[in-house]
Amino acid sequence: MPNEILLIDDDPLLRRSLAYSLEHAGYRVRTVRDADEGLGLARADAPDLVLLDIGLPGMDGLDALRIFQHELKLPVILLTARRGGQDEALGLELGADDYVVKPYNMDALLARIAAVLRRAARQPDATPAHILTAGDLVVDPRARTAVLCGQELRLPPRVFDLLTVLTSHACEVVPLDTLIMQVWGREFSGEPQALYVHISWLREKLASVEGHSVRIVTVHRVGYKLMAEDA
Repeated sequence: MPNEILLIDDDPLLRRSLAYSLEHAGYRVRTVRDADEGLGLARADAPDLVLLDIGLPGMDGLDALRIFQHELKLPVILLTARRGGQDEALGLELGADDYVVKPYNMDALLARIAAVLRRAARQPDATPAHILTAGDLVVDPRARTAVLCGQELRLPPRVFDLLTVLTSHACEVVPLDTLIMQVWGREFSGEPQALYVHISWLREKLASVEGHSVRIVTVHRVGYKLMAEDA
């Protein structure tokens, strides 16, 4: 059965054209114009992925994102006409799986949708059962929790995935392409900009914990490694 996408956008022309393109690509699509209706549909019959516009009438897309992520546990790609980096950072911090600025290239959007769906589908089976540790850091990939010096880190999905990969190879250099492929998917090979941003966010999260013993080391033009002071 094809994956189902819930598209929430208040632009009727965009809804029709995007739904047509997604259906042509093999997806089932439901469309609504506001967040309240979208949440109602998702609660009654959960889709595989939500395409969510930020600028919606009534409930704002960022407020809806919190509910889709924390209550319904659904992957979400944000759609927006805004170009401010602040919106992107806030959306990803709140838990969005990806962020696309309108107008967008349809092939690029389809690649991002496929990457998010593939990542969501493999999480229940591919996450290891054992606990990962590095110094005072404890990562449980199955429960998707990370605790540093006894303090739980609240991480967006991809930042958590990035930390999991680095922790599973603690004290080893993980090449840039390996990180990109394992966190974003093969389609993003050769596009390291998102990785650099997420590494920066992860460093800030680690540094926010007083007395932390782990750090991310940059190996120029090669990759990154997670180091613990006691390693």
